[in-house]
Amino acid sequence: MWLARVYVTLKKGILDPQGATLERALGSLGYKNISQVRVGKYMEITLEEPDRDKAQDQVDEMCRRLLANPVIEDYSFFLEEKAGVQGKKGWQDAEGTADQERRRQ
Repeated sequence: MWLARVYVTLKKGILDPQGATLERALGSLGYKNISQVRVGKYMEITLEEPDRDKAQDQVDEMCRRLLANPVIEDYSFFLEEKAGVQGKKGWQDAEGTADQERRRQ
């Protein structure tokens, strides 16, 4: 079982009005040392696929087909093995697998 952590952001050069609004609002709250605020999406998807390569290919396909608009958005994701035992705070991730990242720009 795998946990995919997917990040979708606007491509560089695409106007981000929500980011600009947040930047102005943060400035009005006294945070004067910030710039270039960009807003994106974060998703977690659990896959019940025994093969890591197949799981990566599935997430990549999901991003290309639905989760990201390839015309204006970039995406990246991390795939982590998900432990089979549910703890008090929910599923516990296996360690050492977060270094597997795919990025599409």
